[in-house]
Amino acid sequence: MGKIVLVTGAARQLGGRFVRRIQRDPGVDRVIAVDAVAPAHQLGDAEFVTADIRQSAIARVLAEHSVDTVVHLDVSAKAPGAAGRTTVKETNVIGTMQLLGACQKSPTVQRLVVKSSTNVYGSAPRDPAVFTETTPPKSLPSGGFAKDAVEVEGYVRGFARRRPDVAVCVLRFANILGPEPDSPLADYLALPVLPTVFGYDPRLQFVHEDDVVDVLEIASREPRRGTLNSGTFNIAGDGVLLLSQCSRRLGRPTVPLLLPAVTWVGSALRTIGMTDFSPEQIRLLTHGRVVSTVQMRETLGFRPKFTTADTFAEFARSRGPGLLPPDRVGRAVGRLAGLPLAGGQAGTTHSTHGAR
Repeated sequence: MGKIVLVTGAARQLGGRFVRRIQRDPGVDRVIAVDAVAPAHQLGDAEFVTADIRQSAIARVLAEHSVDTVVHLDVSAKAPGAAGRTTVKETNVIGTMQLLGACQKSPTVQRLVVKSSTNVYGSAPRDPAVFTETTPPKSLPSGGFAKDAVEVEGYVRGFARRRPDVAVCVLRFANILGPEPDSPLADYLALPVLPTVFGYDPRLQFVHEDDVVDVLEIASREPRRGTLNSGTFNIAGDGVLLLSQCSRRLGRPTVPLLLPAVTWVGSALRTIGMTDFSPEQIRLLTHGRVVSTVQMRETLGFRPKFTTADTFAEFARSRGPGLLPPDRVGRAVGRLAGLPLAGGQAGTTHSTHGAR
């Protein structure tokens, strides 16, 4: 008999895509898709089970279906529908605790894959240029999804110690973008005008939705020869983009504000429901974050199809034209960069290396 895979968060767009993909794996016999609400998309031949992972009933689902592989995707920064931040935190943290408790008691579970985030590193002024999987954060996240991700990973490490017989893989994704993104950062980048922190131009990394699904499939099956898919891995596309580059490629003007004003604007945007401009996102848009993907390539054996720039280009195409034509903005910036007052010469560019 092939594997029996249980996937949480199946009602989300990413969860639905992975459920449909994993069914095509010849080594998978059945897929059990789990979520508290029915999905609006098709799940193929997967069996959908309505279950809230915050409740102990998830243990019965594991037992009834003799699940051997659990792919936990119900860890997110954004609430589904009209749910609030409290529901998101409970699902991320309490839901993970309940799921891990069920996995610990299950004699059939052999592999656990957990979707995490590079948010666990935080964003601080004294951060290293590049984070590796073993780099401790300079300042632990104090709230929001970043803190949720830190707590989730702590519970996963505890589970791994208690069940050393289970292969555990934690994937720390950079900002996920693509044609159909579902994240606070994507909502921010969709604003007609982008508020930014005066004096800062952070470095950002992105990973494409297609690459996310591909690497989840690699993590959920037996490792290929010469690779290891147990452990913790940063997942991001090659290269980095500055926020200023992102705004120009979107054709969206920026409004540099002092940090207190940005915080006020963020609160206002959250109040009217335009985007979850949280304090952790403001820190990211101030200090940025870049992670090493050496272990992703050399140990996990995964090479993304999309670079950070490719991923952002596809996202930009899906958003449509902004207020300012990107090509015109690019030419104007190029002319300004060549002026003596700009302190540089035309054609001079600065790049950041070490993201691989």
